Amino acid sequence: MADGYEVSKPEWAPEQADSKFACGVMSGIEGVRDTTVGNLNPAIRDGRLKPRRAMFLSEDEYVAGVLEGSRMALSRAITLIESNSPRHFPKAQRVLQRLLPHTGNALRIGITGVPGAGKSTMIEALGNMLCAEGHRVAVLTVDPTSTVTRGSILGDKTRMGTLSRRPEAFIRPSPAGGTLGGVARKSRETMLLCEAAGYDVIIIETVGVGQSETTVRSMVDFFMLVVLTGAGDELQGIKKGIMELADAIVINKADGDNLTKAQVARGQYERMIEYIRPATPGWPTHAYLASAVTHAGLKDLWDVIQVFRRMTTESGVFTKRRDSQLLDWMHSMIDEHLHNLFFDDPVVNGRMPEVRDAVLLGRISPTQAVAELISMFDVQRAAMRQGNLFRTQPEKR
Repeated sequence: MADGYEVSKPEWAPEQADSKFACGVMSGIEGVRDTTVGNLNPAIRDGRLKPRRAMFLSEDEYVAGVLEGSRMALSRAITLIESNSPRHFPKAQRVLQRLLPHTGNALRIGITGVPGAGKSTMIEALGNMLCAEGHRVAVLTVDPTSTVTRGSILGDKTRMGTLSRRPEAFIRPSPAGGTLGGVARKSRETMLLCEAAGYDVIIIETVGVGQSETTVRSMVDFFMLVVLTGAGDELQGIKKGIMELADAIVINKADGDNLTKAQVARGQYERMIEYIRPATPGWPTHAYLASAVTHAGLKDLWDVIQVFRRMTTESGVFTKRRDSQLLDWMHSMIDEHLHNLFFDDPVVNGRMPEVRDAVLLGRISPTQAVAELISMFDVQRAAMRQGNLFRTQPEKR
């Protein structure tokens, strides 16, 4: 116990860890009686200093703050959405439900590329340009989560120093991992919160080339692949992969002595694209040159995105893609909720240790174990636990 907080060892701590083991997990704000920020500050605890803000917000305060464009309210609403605590999930969903009518008006752009391609630098340069033109830009960066410590650095904002200081911009690093949805649900809902707060351009930067690219492609309108020179030849186009998802391929760092190499790389990528079906029906994917340092090509790139929005809107592809993304989101949420309900079921949890031992000892096969556990799962019992998810409940302050 430390100043009202309970501290315990993390799950990954060695069993032999003694008092010299420095890592600890604090119980969180729900574990303390003081409901004001600064619980560890004796002056606030004694009443000699007034806290700057309340620790807990009501649903009405979250909704009103986001709609007013308050960066503080938006940040705290995103924190609520990202919480892995089951007790925060119902409140987060009710807040989101009330904000949904105010979403859908922003242009959603996904940016991916190999590590070192300059994604963050390009986002900062593009964001500064858009802010200067009168846009409000929200940048959501997805940071890798350690499978060992379950922690994330969340340091991408430090690479966007000038953009983070602009009042028209909002930058939020988020962890990729976690329960109750991970990047798929949390990034989508964070994006909707930013739209409700009045940001008209949403940029999502992925963790790098990997599985998350497919997820981000399924939640944005325009998907951009940032590459470097010397990436390969036409064979890479035949292999396809991430290039199948891109609406534009941007060769970054096309400046100085590297400009000639970038021009050669552009020709290579244009030949690769010939082997790939366009990611968006009716829109031809092309390769473009840009420099996040000199800002060369950024204005042309934004013009391309604007043309893309106009063409796909006129053809109906834009609306059709948004509708398809909503349905994909619903289906993924069904999978997620069924998974969580199954593993949170008390009857299944009670039987799980015995079934696991039987599998390890070879008495039953994994297939038989699955069949037995599923037979114990009662969907109606699980549904009752979820019945009050969107029902307004009295809040404990």
